[in-house]
Amino acid sequence: MRKIISSTYISLDGVIENPQNWTSAYFQDEAAAYAQELLFTCDALLMGRRTFDGFSQAWPAMEESTGDFGVRMNTMAHYVVSDSLQKPGWGDTTAIRRDDAVAEITKLKEQEGQNILQYGFGPVSRTLVENGLLDELRLWIHPVIVGPADPGELLTQKDFSASFELADTKTFSTGVIIATYVPAAK
Repeated sequence: MRKIISSTYISLDGVIENPQNWTSAYFQDEAAAYAQELLFTCDALLMGRRTFDGFSQAWPAMEESTGDFGVRMNTMAHYVVSDSLQKPGWGDTTAIRRDDAVAEITKLKEQEGQNILQYGFGPVSRTLVENGLLDELRLWIHPVIVGPADPGELLTQKDFSASFELADTKTFSTGVIIATYVPAAK
């Protein structure tokens, strides 16, 4: 069975939104190699609508500057959970209705293939956790405090909790720690 892996940038104060504003100084060769290795162990990308909108606008223009990574991002299968997306348009993209998400994502996990990658942690991630579908949460902990944030910009949300067990850590010379967690045994 395929695994779903969420790879999420997070600041010391729990901020996950707009990582482009606070992570670039920490994305050096080690992080790039790790990100590439992770991407190439996956053959599908699972997203919510906001992530899809950002990625589908940015990645098609980034192949030249990012090489194989950009090509992989643009050519792998994309699955976006959205009730309003009519014409996805970014390569091999399939829209999944929110009401059908658990059943459809369960089917995806049961298909042959490599793992499924998800970037960020939002409503789709919470649905995965609540339904036992998320296999790994990889938090890229950045040594930075971003400052005041709205509740929607934080990893935690009202009425959501989950327990995890530490499975692995990786530390980069920039001070970034990737903590890999798996759902705690019930």
